[in-house]
Amino acid sequence: MNRQFILLLTVASFGVPCPSSHADDPKMGRKVERDGDEIMVCGQLFHTDTPVVLWTDPGGYDAYRVDRRFVPLKDAAWAATEAAKALKSPYRFGMRTKGLSAEQVERVRGGGWELDTLKGVVDQFVVHFDVCGTSKRCFQVLHDQRGLSVHFMLDIDGTIYQTLDLKEAAWHATIANGRSVGIEIANMGAYPVDGDKGSEVFSKWYKKGPDDKTHITIPNGLENSGIRDQAQDFRPSRDEPVVGDVQGQSLRQYDLTPRQYESLTKLTATLCTIFPKIKCDYPRDKEGKLILKKLVGDDYNAYQGVLGHYHVQTNKVDPGPAFQWDRVIEGARMLMVK
Repeated sequence: MNRQFILLLTVASFGVPCPSSHADDPKMGRKVERDGDEIMVCGQLFHTDTPVVLWTDPGGYDAYRVDRRFVPLKDAAWAATEAAKALKSPYRFGMRTKGLSAEQVERVRGGGWELDTLKGVVDQFVVHFDVCGTSKRCFQVLHDQRGLSVHFMLDIDGTIYQTLDLKEAAWHATIANGRSVGIEIANMGAYPVDGDKGSEVFSKWYKKGPDDKTHITIPNGLENSGIRDQAQDFRPSRDEPVVGDVQGQSLRQYDLTPRQYESLTKLTATLCTIFPKIKCDYPRDKEGKLILKKLVGDDYNAYQGVLGHYHVQTNKVDPGPAFQWDRVIEGARMLMVK
């Protein structure tokens, strides 16, 4: 049975009772354990009922650090990075200011975000595929090579990595950054049906097994992948590539894994509960069908809910034609009413 969403834990605050099991006997210095499924919003923890690794956890990915994560230590600091001209800025994220008064901006500059204030700002959840295949490689590309960030990464085993508090504006989707939460899903992406690139990529990452089912193979070896649950048999939810149109292009893509859908559904339900302005729905046309291109002008400005990267930018096609929107949205809605 799924635990109730939005169990708020207050941390690092004197005068606040310890968790209920110790409420009758509070002691200074007692360690407060996490369950391992919480995300952080304005320094407060919220349950998701799915595995979450925070940037503060062992094995986490920390987007607050200015040093590069995947280079030798002597080359990692910003001075060495700048000298190598690897990145233009030590900062991979910014401050949310959209919709805030001058007084509110001054208050939050020091990190003083109140949850109610953030609820008034965040109204979109942007879904990406990473074209990296694993979250470890995704963070390497975003943080070390491109100077970008995203709040969450979702690995093929269903593990969610949070790299920043949601009060920060991650740099992941241009005009959506100030108002959105973003997630990069480990998936090798979508390619034109009439090109060779897709076949080249798919032949490395997806292979038929003796059971005639498609299995995900990690080109550099599972042992180097950073995937936490390596005992799984990683398979896309459908054995064959899915073909469909996005942004007027005919594309093919392998689907996400079942564990990814399970975790994403639970995270979506959590976010739509914490942030009431994120409606648990995707962009629809007048007939109620999924919109398969960028939202333009007032349609984008007024949109509040879950959306793809391609709804924000014309040069993007993620999360691709294989992404099962109804599976995520309908599943999240069911969890939200429990």
